[in-house]
Amino acid sequence: MTVGETRIHHAGKQLNGDAMVENSTVDDVFDDTYKAKAQKPPRILVWRNIILMSALHFGALYGLVLIPSASNSTLAWTAVCYLLSALGVTAGAHRLWSHRSYKASFPLRVFLALANSMAFQNDIYEWARDHRVHHKYSETDADPHNAMRGFFFSHIGWLLVRKHPDVIEKGQKMELSDLKADEVVMFQRRHYKLCVVILCFLVPMLVPWYFWGESLLVGYFVPGLLRYAVVLNATWLVNSAAHIWGNRPYDMTINPRENPFVAFSAVGEGFHNYHHTFPFDYATSEFGCKLNVTTAFIDLMCFMGLAKDCKRVSKEMIIARMKRTGDSSNKSG
Repeated sequence: MTVGETRIHHAGKQLNGDAMVENSTVDDVFDDTYKAKAQKPPRILVWRNIILMSALHFGALYGLVLIPSASNSTLAWTAVCYLLSALGVTAGAHRLWSHRSYKASFPLRVFLALANSMAFQNDIYEWARDHRVHHKYSETDADPHNAMRGFFFSHIGWLLVRKHPDVIEKGQKMELSDLKADEVVMFQRRHYKLCVVILCFLVPMLVPWYFWGESLLVGYFVPGLLRYAVVLNATWLVNSAAHIWGNRPYDMTINPRENPFVAFSAVGEGFHNYHHTFPFDYATSEFGCKLNVTTAFIDLMCFMGLAKDCKRVSKEMIIARMKRTGDSSNKSG
């Protein structure tokens, strides 16, 4: 659901990642050869990832063919799985754990970790680490999905090739002690593969089969693979389309854009020029819940007492920034 300056703000302060070396031995979920090894010459293409991603998308196309044979209950369940998966990335890995833009209670953190496992986009620890690197070194070789390398690379290509050495080097130096101290994050990291098998594939498939007699075939390909592929692509559009197409009302000196289509598909993550200008804002948008299901969800969690301390940018600061660095496309100020 993966920027001018990358700063992780905490109540008006920032963490700039002062060299905390990561010693974890847990591998990326897609392939343990995904990380470059200093002692070996890098292989450019990661064929295992290419094969898996190709198979996933062919399976998703078959899921499209099966949609007419799916029951209404199964289609509704597919939408529920889509929303849960998306929130696990947007409200969880992104706004909570990457940016610490609000505080979540233990039950909410558990829920978001489960939803994040359903999304299957690497565990929270790796996702947040790479996202912090993306913000701090946006549009450079250290950016995991550097949009300067084109739409395809920033959308999916970055997962199909070895990481640039700068990505690995900068990632090892990021401040990640807050993630290591979170028992929910580290539990998910230790048991990630099992969590993915259960929550990304078995639960979406077995619930419609058990409760309303849907076929396992439809359950696997529609709420399973099709839903998973669509959530992946919606998240990737934030890295690709929202860095290429749209206006820049808050900072025209950076690539991230305001893209309403991405905001809709990624449940609120398409207000990307705003987000990269004010990365600590929990709403990632000047406009609250407009086209922003994730902000509405966090607001609901606050109302229920499960979240608190949402960080926000003042209207005065937004207007001042638009006048100073914006492209004059936003007339709200």
